Amino acid sequence: MLFRQLFDAETWTYTYLIADETTREAALIDPVLEQVERDLQLLTELGLNLTLVLETHVHADHVTGAGRLRERTGARVAASPAGAPCVDLQVKDGEELTLGGLRIQVIATPGHTDDSLSFLVGNKLFTGDTLLIRACGRTDFQNGNAGQLYDAITGRLFTLPDETEVYPGHDYTGQMMSTIGEEKRHNPRLAGKSREAFIEFMNNRKLAPPKKLDIAVPANRACGKTVNQATA
Repeated sequence: MLFRQLFDAETWTYTYLIADETTREAALIDPVLEQVERDLQLLTELGLNLTLVLETHVHADHVTGAGRLRERTGARVAASPAGAPCVDLQVKDGEELTLGGLRIQVIATPGHTDDSLSFLVGNKLFTGDTLLIRACGRTDFQNGNAGQLYDAITGRLFTLPDETEVYPGHDYTGQMMSTIGEEKRHNPRLAGKSREAFIEFMNNRKLAPPKKLDIAVPANRACGKTVNQATA
């Protein structure tokens, strides 16, 4: 499997490129609108054909590049049926997507948002904002639910093998990846914490709204089109 981790410095967002090295079919996970040209150039340089764009959830902190990538490449956009209505493939827990010879397992992980998904490809787990490195996504908007998030992480993700590599949607401290074993042992919000303690902590965080919330959510429900673009 060909794999690249890409970064958007403005929003601290990781985008991931995975591809089958034989068929040259590729997927991008959580692309950022402002980085579409970068991503297209990399695809061209590596001789890849983008066939899938995977969204872990409707983002509140950046506008997705999914719609523009679909227009430019013909790739299909896949996400939860609880998320953006503009997607081509509504994928549910337990389903598998194919990318050449690769298998992408869909894992429903609601809690940060009600439409949150994680994607497992081999031993690489792409967690979006559900499980971050030594942290987790917030639960105070977009139908977030702290109890659901605890259950998703501990009951679904933490049951994977300890050596499973964790690739989050964001990191704010300069770390690029983790493992399930590390997060089980060292994530301060989860390691040794009861469900009740986790819910109490998450419900009392009092965070400011994401800076792009009012723009990003409606745009991302339209696969990256802003209000002006959608009505033009």
